[in-house]
Amino acid sequence: MRVFRFVAFACFFIGILVACSGAGSRGELKPINYIGSYNRDFNDLNALHLEAAKKLGVEPVASREEAEHMKRKLKEIKSNDFYEIEDLTHSIPYLVPEAKKLLETIGENFRDSLDSHNAPLYKLRVTSVTRTKEDITKLRKRNYNSSENSAHMYATTFDISWSKYIKAEKKDTLTLSNEQLKMLLAGVLRDLQKADKCYVKHERKQGCFHITAR
Repeated sequence: MRVFRFVAFACFFIGILVACSGAGSRGELKPINYIGSYNRDFNDLNALHLEAAKKLGVEPVASREEAEHMKRKLKEIKSNDFYEIEDLTHSIPYLVPEAKKLLETIGENFRDSLDSHNAPLYKLRVTSVTRTKEDITKLRKRNYNSSENSAHMYATTFDISWSKYIKAEKKDTLTLSNEQLKMLLAGVLRDLQKADKCYVKHERKQGCFHITAR
């Protein structure tokens, strides 16, 4: 009886260790790389983003008060298992349905890419969404590089950080570097870009991918 209890306890303890490590059924981490150049591959100019935004999006509004009426045409985006919406100071978490679907696809494909590499799970960080004209004016006082004629005003465009990610399984002992995660995200975006689903700009100073649905 004592032997049985000891074996049962040992199995239970090993099970906890395996579950906590997150590596029990995951397998060995596969090599992660990105063959290409972020700046060259993701260099869709603002004119292309604007052209797509004007065709697909809503009319820009002046203020947050006017944006309340615009929300009837838009879909709210919320944090979920695939991405987190940061505290937005210069934008509101609403997109046209096509752009919301694109964001969901990016999140799901990023998770699939992590799984296929036997990597621990991470969530993306959405840093900016739809901006009013008032938001643009305030932002330009802090960031002179931001565009006055921004695709963000049409509710078709969002930014995803390539420098910050959220580990979904805190107990998982395996950790990926931000550069490894950026390579996986870049692979996801390049596939969607080549499929004519979006335009993408690699924003170096802002540390994000600027993405507009097509």
